[in-house]
Amino acid sequence: MSGAPVGSPASALSSHFTDPGVSMRSVAAALIVVAGGAVAAATVSTAGASVWDALRRRAGRRVFTVPGPGAATPGSVHPVGGTVPGTTSAPGASPGPGTPSAPGASIPGGTIPGGGPAGSVTDGAATRPAGARGFVPALEGIRGLAAVGVLTTHVAFVTRSSTGSPLKRLFGRLDLAVAVFFAKSGFLLWRAHADHARRDRPGTARPTREYLRSRVVRIMPAYAVLVAAAMLLLEQNHVNGPASWIANLTLTQIYTSNFLVAGLTHAWSLAVEVAYYLAFPLLWTAMKGLRGEAAKWRIPAIAAFGASGLVFPLIPWHGLGVLPAGVNVQILPPSFTAWFAAGMLLAELVTAPPGTLVRACRDRLARWGWWAAGGAALLATTVPAWFSEGFVHPGPVEFAARTGLAGAMAFLVLAPVVLAPEGTRFPVLESTPLQKIGTWSYGVFLWHQLVLHAAFPLTRTPLWSRRMGVIWPVTVAGSLAAGAASHHWLEEPARKALERR
Repeated sequence: MSGAPVGSPASALSSHFTDPGVSMRSVAAALIVVAGGAVAAATVSTAGASVWDALRRRAGRRVFTVPGPGAATPGSVHPVGGTVPGTTSAPGASPGPGTPSAPGASIPGGTIPGGGPAGSVTDGAATRPAGARGFVPALEGIRGLAAVGVLTTHVAFVTRSSTGSPLKRLFGRLDLAVAVFFAKSGFLLWRAHADHARRDRPGTARPTREYLRSRVVRIMPAYAVLVAAAMLLLEQNHVNGPASWIANLTLTQIYTSNFLVAGLTHAWSLAVEVAYYLAFPLLWTAMKGLRGEAAKWRIPAIAAFGASGLVFPLIPWHGLGVLPAGVNVQILPPSFTAWFAAGMLLAELVTAPPGTLVRACRDRLARWGWWAAGGAALLATTVPAWFSEGFVHPGPVEFAARTGLAGAMAFLVLAPVVLAPEGTRFPVLESTPLQKIGTWSYGVFLWHQLVLHAAFPLTRTPLWSRRMGVIWPVTVAGSLAAGAASHHWLEEPARKALERR
């Protein structure tokens, strides 16, 4: 079983490769869907923005103001400790779930100080995008949904329910929610540095040593326990020697040719995440000169960085003799720059003076347009005439097209939340159940594969049986329980203990 959305370890289980015709149709589909979605979202957004501006002129009030040099800086980054379904706050991060994202935000179920009902925004509250600073509760809700989505794909795979019908093909592609996690990591880890540059401040926003320590403290304790549990509890892993233990404990398994370890195959995405944790200090140091007036070049630079990830898998690295034959290019970190760049771009947008995209997220109807376009991008990856079904190894062109669509989907899902006016309420995403799932999501991610292994004997169901309706609820319930236990009795105690040192 694999946790990969594309280029997954499960791909190694299949020798199926798509033909050139399918690859070219994949590219065409990606371009058409993204372009069509952008046009639709822009049309709805422009209409909404026109109405908003007319009302604003009639009221004689200015809704958006550009934060001045003395305005409050964005709060500490709320790093995703493994945005692989599950990253949560790091030491010193902003308040936890349920906390209003900024002064003036509404109280759950109540009103925003100064006027409107929950779900609305008053002029006084809309001084900057909601994601410009501090904790954004709606992002926690999105993370909860994405965690369940990835879990659903893994259940669908082992119950042979990821191909055949449109619904099953959707089940088989919900693991593209990993793109949302990576984009969320990019957004939260980049935001403070984007704001630092916009304020024309020298250097970088956060000391590298402090940042890396917070990441290790957040990620490694619970993950190390998972590795030990998978290696010791699953009989098929008893044949693994010290090399396999070391590779998995250090999250370097994706750079080897034999890393399929039962209960840990989904950790490929955590390995990619950690690689970007290490790369971010290099990136923000390299761009520290792009500040003040030069900050306008930051978005083009990040866009180029993201585009490189769509080119990397097209290069025949094995044929050039650069990579050993057994190493899968499609799970190496450079193949996912587009997903992280989607979040980095949003971080630049929320800290810059409000522009067209921010105005396009002002009203509720426009935001639904963005989400509809994101949904269309996801659904496009399920069309068998354009993309291969299930967990198979796609050709390089198809992989790049699918990755590009997933990156666009992640941007379109997160943008309406972080670019909306400060104080905007998202009742469903901010609901208590989704906030809890979001809080536990790193544990859900870590332990759901072991729970899934146990679900079959627990329900007396043979592996590969087409009983998703039985296995899915058991896996969800068990994973939520494991995630809650991991958060309360492992992750948080370990974090607090290590913080004191």
